[in-house]
Amino acid sequence: MSRRTLAPFGRRRAPVAAAGDVGAYRLLRCADPGGPVPRPGQFYMLATAERWGAGEDERPLLPRAFSFLRALDGELEFLLEDIGPGTHRLAAVAPGEDLWITGPLGEGFAAPAEGTRPLLTGGGIGIVPLAGWQDQLRAAGHDAPALLGFRDAAHAAGATLLSDVQVTTDDGSVGETGLVTGLLASALDRDHAVTVYACGPPPMLEAVRALCAERGVPAQLALEAGMACGYGACFGCVVPTRAGYVRVCVDGPVLDAARLETALVAGAGHP
Repeated sequence: MSRRTLAPFGRRRAPVAAAGDVGAYRLLRCADPGGPVPRPGQFYMLATAERWGAGEDERPLLPRAFSFLRALDGELEFLLEDIGPGTHRLAAVAPGEDLWITGPLGEGFAAPAEGTRPLLTGGGIGIVPLAGWQDQLRAAGHDAPALLGFRDAAHAAGATLLSDVQVTTDDGSVGETGLVTGLLASALDRDHAVTVYACGPPPMLEAVRALCAERGVPAQLALEAGMACGYGACFGCVVPTRAGYVRVCVDGPVLDAARLETALVAGAGHP
């Protein structure tokens, strides 16, 4: 099966149907009845149709790249955290407002390697692309447990968006205390007949890559990178591989870990 659904040309308006909080995160659901069904792991470029850095004394803003959470019945769900001017404006949108969306873009996840079972590993907002992938894997008859790490209880509320989860928090307020890579190391030591699917901050992904490389475990990493365009024109999201540099937005964001020299991306941001 292809890892990519091709996007229609240009951006399109998507009315916001619902908006609400999930702990420290904001969940947006928008209508996209004419859009193609994306592959889990792909992403969209989002902007608001109104008040997107266009007012007096406002600097212009580029669209922001976001993995989609789920795509169901002609609607798309996105999860975001209010951390800057663009995400602040997106977090403030209400039903009845419109988003500009471009996508789906990039390459998504591929089926587990033969003879392995899927194991999902997410950190913080990096849980987003894993939700729809877990749904698809389970629909295909796979068990797809998830190891999820968060900063604190407010952020750990995001774990409710997936099923069959183990949770760690930095402060121990939910689940185990520590990093999600500790859970992953223990899981791989018990059973390494898995394909790991991971998304999270670059240091976490680099730790996942190293853990899997040490044990000969296949892994697919959804990389986070700051993207100015989303379709390969600006070369702002390049990452080194064993065969040279690639652009995260068109050659990823999901890359096989074995291709990478490192999962650390300069200028990385949220998916």
